[in-house]
Amino acid sequence: MLGITLKETRVYREIIEEGEQRGQQSLIFRQLTRRVGELPQDVRSQIETLSIEQLENLGEALLDFTSMADLLSWLDRLS
Repeated sequence: MLGITLKETRVYREIIEEGEQRGQQSLIFRQLTRRVGELPQDVRSQIETLSIEQLENLGEALLDFTSMADLLSWLDRLS
């Protein structure tokens, strides 16, 4: 009708981005739990606020984590 497709709409792009972010969060939570143990709710909440770019950076950084302290230190550097 207006010459645009669904994929070109802002709403579609936002839905796709939100889906990507949730998928990334899910993967990061599983990796962190395996690496440093069960995550406290306040840490989970803080991770849920990260952008996709920050989640990707965390995904790389967590490969070097050996403890919860490493994760907390990484998160503190964002503030």
